[in-house]
Amino acid sequence: MKLITEQIENVEILVEEKNGKKSLYIEGVFLQGDITNRNGRRYPMETLRKEVDRYTKTFIESSRALGELGHPDGPTVNLDRVSHRIISLKEDGTNFIGKAKILNTPMGKIAQSLLDEGVKLGVSSRGIGSLVKKEGCNIVGDDFMLATAADIVADPSAPDAFVEGIMEGKEWVWDGGRLREQRVESYKKSIHDAVTRRNLEEAKLSAFNDFLQNL
Repeated sequence: MKLITEQIENVEILVEEKNGKKSLYIEGVFLQGDITNRNGRRYPMETLRKEVDRYTKTFIESSRALGELGHPDGPTVNLDRVSHRIISLKEDGTNFIGKAKILNTPMGKIAQSLLDEGVKLGVSSRGIGSLVKKEGCNIVGDDFMLATAADIVADPSAPDAFVEGIMEGKEWVWDGGRLREQRVESYKKSIHDAVTRRNLEEAKLSAFNDFLQNL
């Protein structure tokens, strides 16, 4: 399965007060269905609807729907980078309108500071799934699963090439109930082979130099 990310550029900032305590929220379109987006992908509404229902019941309703600040390079949520909690996802036509509360975490404080200073932030959904080429675009398969409905990003339109080349260019598989990157083992082997090969060449060169010096 591929890591699939989509960026939305505009979100609204909301400040709500309860019992004298102010909380900061972001709200806007988090997911879009039945359109071919700028990444050349299309999410069938039935696929999104099914996954949003699962995500809502499993994560949102149990207060475990978290998002990060920045562009993570994998499909898991890193707790040390959590900045907000998604509290709702509501269907609106072919969109899903999301709302997220900025948390009082280190990354949440950074996000709040950026928002207070007028920095324009966007959101980026992150999930895994298969892609099928059809009608000139990539159709997201019904195995699609959200890792998070929204990460907070400062440059939602800029990193497309980076995302495609580095983040989305990996295959992910289920291994004992956990997601594993298929390339990890090949990376380790290639690095090990390169280091071993280099060490061997260095050893040969050292021995040859030692031989010449003792002629």
